[in-house]
Amino acid sequence: MAERDILRVGVIGCGAGEFHLKGYADNPRVKILALSGLDGPRCQQLVSTYGIPHLYGDYSELLANPDIDAVSIAVPTHLHRPIAVAALRAGKHVLVEKPLSRTVEEGEEIVRVAREEGKVLSVSFQRRSRHDVQLVRHQIETGAMGQIYHAKAFWMRRSGIPGLGTWFTNKEQSGGGPLIDLGVHVLDLAFWLLGQPRPISVSAATYAELGPRGRGQWSGARFSQIEGVPYEVEDFATAFLRFEGGITLTLDVSWAAFTDHTDEFGISLLGTEGGASIHSRDYSQEGTLRLIGEIDGTPAVTIPRLIPNHGHTLTIQNFVEAILDGAPIESTGESALELVRLIRLIYRSAELGRELRIPEDLNA
Repeated sequence: MAERDILRVGVIGCGAGEFHLKGYADNPRVKILALSGLDGPRCQQLVSTYGIPHLYGDYSELLANPDIDAVSIAVPTHLHRPIAVAALRAGKHVLVEKPLSRTVEEGEEIVRVAREEGKVLSVSFQRRSRHDVQLVRHQIETGAMGQIYHAKAFWMRRSGIPGLGTWFTNKEQSGGGPLIDLGVHVLDLAFWLLGQPRPISVSAATYAELGPRGRGQWSGARFSQIEGVPYEVEDFATAFLRFEGGITLTLDVSWAAFTDHTDEFGISLLGTEGGASIHSRDYSQEGTLRLIGEIDGTPAVTIPRLIPNHGHTLTIQNFVEAILDGAPIESTGESALELVRLIRLIYRSAELGRELRIPEDLNA
């Protein structure tokens, strides 16, 4: 394979960055040149596992490497803007972990710089690649479900705060709690499947009932609980959104709540000719989809056979093909920015305790 057909990449972040490394390692058109991170032992382990020739403590050293064509950014949310902008200015294509940014202003800067530099910018919404989601997308595109008029999205954890007292629960660093961490995934799925309609109004509420009392820590978290550090974000959020064309969406998301859900997410859609329901428990990818319709006027439910996949592998395949072949990006910086706008509106509605009308209340 010619050198021009190989994408040379670097990964910034040794936490979620591991998912990106696996995705790149699965792609024969990629050569992983460098890794950057602050967790020395973990980074060393990844360097050894994936045979990475260069390890940097400072991400600016990685960006200064002229042999690197593209980078993945998998770091705390408050670092997305400075690192993404620096990477784009250094001439690198960029794949950012979700969410794109904490604020609309930060996201707008990233998108603007990518446009100015003529570089590919994508955001990792890998759950779009799930087989159940792809089947629902196909049903919608072929018209099998008719006109979609309502969606319900959720991600509920009973005890799943990623790290009490860490950047996750620091509002300045994270931008918010489960809404911007987990909710952004299912909000993206719903918004994408609905065809990204124009929002008209948002009514929301947020609660912090367990986290501030030191309860709800996720047993699977890599981050240890830190005593005495204030909990500054929500642990449950709920929202009702209206879109152009009469489409509505309800959203529920929690890190910690007394719910019968353990760690479960999903989306259901109602259409004029059929419906669909995806419900994944503990990240399952099999037996999660039900398609609801009729057979000769008789209500019927179909449970398709699903093929599990590694979402980051397909996301990164799209990123690589966009750079090397000019293929269209599935998850663009612009679409990710629209999600940031929606999330900020949800938080603002909750803060004001009332519905926000769009565009009338955009400056509320």
